[in-house]
Amino acid sequence: MLSHNQRKLILQLEKKKHRLANKLFVAEGKKVVNELINSGWPFKNIFSTEENFHPDSELLTSDEMKKISNFKTPSQALGIFVLPDSKEIISEPITIGVDGISDPGNLGTIIRLCDWFGLSELICSNNSVDCFNAKVIQASMGSISRVKCHYVDDLGTTLSSMQKPIYGATLTGDSIYSTQMPNKASFVFGSESHGISRQLLSKLEGELAIPQFREGDNKAESLNVANAIAIFLSELFRNLKKK
Repeated sequence: MLSHNQRKLILQLEKKKHRLANKLFVAEGKKVVNELINSGWPFKNIFSTEENFHPDSELLTSDEMKKISNFKTPSQALGIFVLPDSKEIISEPITIGVDGISDPGNLGTIIRLCDWFGLSELICSNNSVDCFNAKVIQASMGSISRVKCHYVDDLGTTLSSMQKPIYGATLTGDSIYSTQMPNKASFVFGSESHGISRQLLSKLEGELAIPQFREGDNKAESLNVANAIAIFLSELFRNLKKK
C-alpha cells in the first residue's frame, strides 16, 4: 500500500527543484525501470501493479498507480531512483550538442539515438529540458542508463574547449549528402522554433543541412529535431564506416 509520504514525494519529483533537493527522480514503465535496475542504478523504491516484479518492489493497485503516474495511462511499474553525481565530459570523437530543446519527448528520443549510435554523452544547454524529467526518462526507453547528459552554461565555450570543429544543423547549410563529414567534430542542433542561438552560431566551423526534395512553395517548413538528428547520425556513421 502506498503511504501518504511516498505519494507526496513522487508528486513533488515532477518538478526539477524537488528532484535536485531530494537527489531523486522518477522512472515509469516496465522496460525503463528494468533497464535502470539491471544497469545497477541505485533506487529508493520500486512500485508495481504486478506481483513478483522485483524482489524489492511494493505491490500497488491500478488506482494507486494512477494517482502517482505522470501519464494518462499509467504503466505497471514505477521507480524512485537516485540522481547521479556530475561527471567530467569525456569528449568522444563525435559529440552531439543540443541548444534550447524544450520538448521532453524530443530529448528522450535524442538520448535514445545517441545510445543507438554508440555515443556515451550528450551536451545540453542549460535552457534545455531536464533529462531527469519523467517524460524524458520514459522517451529514452532506458538509454539514460548509458548516455550521460551534461548541462552547461555556455554550450559554445564548452564545445570549443574540446579542440575539434563545431558544425551546426541549419536550414541553409551545405547538404549532408554532398559534404565530406568529419570523423572528429561536434554537431549542434537547436530547437525547431528558435534554431541555434546567435552566440553559438559565431562558434561554428560550418553549417550543414538536410536538403528538402519537395519542390514548390507548398512544403514542410522544418523537421522535428529528433528526426533531424537521426538522419544526421545515420549519414555520419555511414560515411565513417567507409573511411
